[in-house]
Amino acid sequence: MKSVINYIEKLTSIASPTGYTKNIIDYIDVELRKFGYNPEITKKGGLLLTVEGSNIDKERFITAHVDTLGAMVKGIKSDGRLSLTLVGGFTFNSIEGENCTIHLTNGKKITGTILLHQNSVHVYSNAKTAERNEQNMEVRLDIKTTSKEETMAAGIQVGDFISFDTRTIVTESGFIKSRHLDDKVSAAILTDILKDISLKNVKLPYTTHFYFSNNEEIGYGGNSNINDKVCEYLAVDMGAMGDGQYTDEYTVSICVKDSSGPYHYDLRNHFVRLCQENNIPYKLDIYPYYGSDASAAMRAGADIKHGLLGAGIESSHAYERTHIDSVKATLDLVYTYIISNIID
Repeated sequence: MKSVINYIEKLTSIASPTGYTKNIIDYIDVELRKFGYNPEITKKGGLLLTVEGSNIDKERFITAHVDTLGAMVKGIKSDGRLSLTLVGGFTFNSIEGENCTIHLTNGKKITGTILLHQNSVHVYSNAKTAERNEQNMEVRLDIKTTSKEETMAAGIQVGDFISFDTRTIVTESGFIKSRHLDDKVSAAILTDILKDISLKNVKLPYTTHFYFSNNEEIGYGGNSNINDKVCEYLAVDMGAMGDGQYTDEYTVSICVKDSSGPYHYDLRNHFVRLCQENNIPYKLDIYPYYGSDASAAMRAGADIKHGLLGAGIESSHAYERTHIDSVKATLDLVYTYIISNIID
């Protein structure tokens, strides 16, 4: 698992909020070329790699997304601080107090901290009760500025992207703590599998398209580039944890239904059989407030069997955590799946 963990650490170190994913796509592109692949960067900025298989009539499509939650500069306040607008579906509470980086259009970076405007309990009587929303949250910049003009002079403009510090930590007990494990764990898994296929000269039974999508967090990541030969579409994403959920941090989570509806019954049963036959620990679960690249493809009209699975991620869309056991179970299932037969 050392290689996968290294990829997780590397991918989480590259800022990639939706709309600002070129750097991470370029990194994966260069990494895959090291192993003899010739991936294509698509028009909307994702990365598509086709691995030829023995069967020329049926194909698979597998995705993981590299775009993350983030923000953009919405405005520059009179005191020089920034108002922000969110990119992706999360709450302001989950980023309060987080250090961040503003990515200027000239290539420079300025750091800051996301805070409630009424943050000081020594000044504001409503510091505890003020709503954490777009009106009250702001970015305190790590530059000398007390005015809108000074901040603008530093090069900051409306629309500059804001990324959050990930604080990636791997504990001795095997836990991985970081922002954006959704979905950089899965991207690391696919990258490592592709590395393994190349180094071991593995021949896949079916031509398989691996797509690193870059717009999943806003709903339309891997809904294109799907040709008529594709029979099965697997989104490798994350398992949602919380009250009423069965997903945990030690198994692979197989989704049977999310907010888009049920996933393909025969395909998810195929995943279960593979787990049972290969002693891969798994849990079946329903994700109530969730959508994936696979569900986006279905909405776009793809005629495919669609499935969703991933590592169990605790505190999704906040400071997340999983365990190496869950990463390994997910890796094992994805690898076992791509060397298995396509279901009828």
